[in-house]
Amino acid sequence: MELGSPVSAVRSNRVLMGNEVSPAVLIIKDGKIQQILSSSDFTQDAGCEVLDVGDSVVMPGIVDSHVHVNEPGRTSWEGFWTATRAAAAGGVTTIVDMPLNSIPPTTTLRNLHEKLQEATGRCFVDVAFWGGVVPGNQLELRPMIQAGVAGFKCFLIHSGVEEFPHVAEFDLHTAMKQLQGTGSVLLFHAEMDVQPTTGKTDDPSQYSTFLRSRPDVMEVEAIRTVAELCLQYRVRCHIVHLSSAKALKLIQNARQAGAPLTVETTHHYLSLCAENIPVGATQFKCCPPIRGSANQEQLWSALKTGQIDMVVSDHSPCTPDLKKLESGDFTQAWGGISSLQFGLPLFWSSASRRDFQLADVVRLLSRNTAHLSGLGSLKGSLAPGFDADLVIWDPETRFQVKANIHHRNKLTPYLGFTLQGLVRATILRGKLVYRDGSFCSEPLGKHLLVPQRTGQAQL
Repeated sequence: MELGSPVSAVRSNRVLMGNEVSPAVLIIKDGKIQQILSSSDFTQDAGCEVLDVGDSVVMPGIVDSHVHVNEPGRTSWEGFWTATRAAAAGGVTTIVDMPLNSIPPTTTLRNLHEKLQEATGRCFVDVAFWGGVVPGNQLELRPMIQAGVAGFKCFLIHSGVEEFPHVAEFDLHTAMKQLQGTGSVLLFHAEMDVQPTTGKTDDPSQYSTFLRSRPDVMEVEAIRTVAELCLQYRVRCHIVHLSSAKALKLIQNARQAGAPLTVETTHHYLSLCAENIPVGATQFKCCPPIRGSANQEQLWSALKTGQIDMVVSDHSPCTPDLKKLESGDFTQAWGGISSLQFGLPLFWSSASRRDFQLADVVRLLSRNTAHLSGLGSLKGSLAPGFDADLVIWDPETRFQVKANIHHRNKLTPYLGFTLQGLVRATILRGKLVYRDGSFCSEPLGKHLLVPQRTGQAQL
């Protein structure tokens, strides 16, 4: 079967439907799942081309709702062509692009249109778009909602780039008033400035120096503020990239009080821990920081109990020079980790050892992220009427991360890691876009402009 060609049916001995894995055939028509049949009920029509994947698992494609593509303006860091190819190679069929670090940022309707123009004809998977909340742009929010952004993101601390300033409490109140009644969602980078705990004599090449500069209390106090605002305005709120388990109780209390509040964590907080970061290894720097192993186990427990709703990549690449590898200075290096291509095997490598099941993978990496982004009726499930977005993979197969990296800049802390779970093929709306290291020749991804919502979407 040729790459880029439509697939009429997919047969596997391991199709994940709901919580069950069983032999089945997915019938695909016009890019949608038409029906799912047991192998015994399926009779092949003449001209119906069946992709038989044997014992490989067939699941809904991954929906990664936290990706920094950086185009336009910082395409040397990443771009739609390279980011979406990396996504396809990792079984990710939908990404949601963050409003920074592109220039201009997606903070006005005009800037959104420029972003859409840049992305046209360059996407190998489907792409939706977050807008941004910055000081003074509150009157842009509703026009951007009408134009189809999935929601908005803001920072409670310096974002790392000057063109996307962080908001003060006044800005949050004005934004919340605009968002009331729209059904949209406001995402928070939840760290707030507190008294720094590092001294001028601390060694900047030691990871512990950087870790002390971003203590847990920065997240806890920020999330306290978010919880209060969420309860006051009843606007959907979402905590991005939670790293500190110390904030979980606050989130739980706010939800019990009725706050429409959700939370994600990332592959790096679940896969990496502070104790194992070498001196000067600035490829491990991100914000909030990677914390200790005891904290990591608490995050895994919170995933198991449903306190954390989803897992994303927070793919935030840059050019190698910005990582300051020569000096190994954690205080000066860009904070961001590239992992878009490896999210599924990263998660499964650790989750499978903790008795997570394949159904948990779909819930945390596909279905809940699709709902957050307003795509829950199209993406993230294997059911009739949903887009035929599929990842075909071998959960038992191990591979090493080496020269098989498809995002623009190859620097990643996972280089040399042996991971479990090899992606064999990716199907986007019924077309084969990736298979065994090869891509279709033309990008087939679409822009996903989200229809305006009312009320609260349930995860």
